[in-house]
Amino acid sequence: MHTATEQILRWFETGHMKPELAAVVEPFAELARKIATTLEGPEATAALRKLLESKDCAVRAAVVQLNIP
Repeated sequence: MHTATEQILRWFETGHMKPELAAVVEPFAELARKIATTLEGPEATAALRKLLESKDCAVRAAVVQLNIP
């Protein structure tokens, strides 16, 4: 696995999160792992970056919806 891919995957880890937020992140993390293990090249890296952006938006939406400080 390319170093850039490994670096992006770390942002999908959930061990430090509250369970409610980890539940939001897990589907994104599962897809990120699948992309990282089945695809390669610049477009795969771009897909992971865009998935990371989407995950971040979903987490922010969950923080607001669940009223998490």
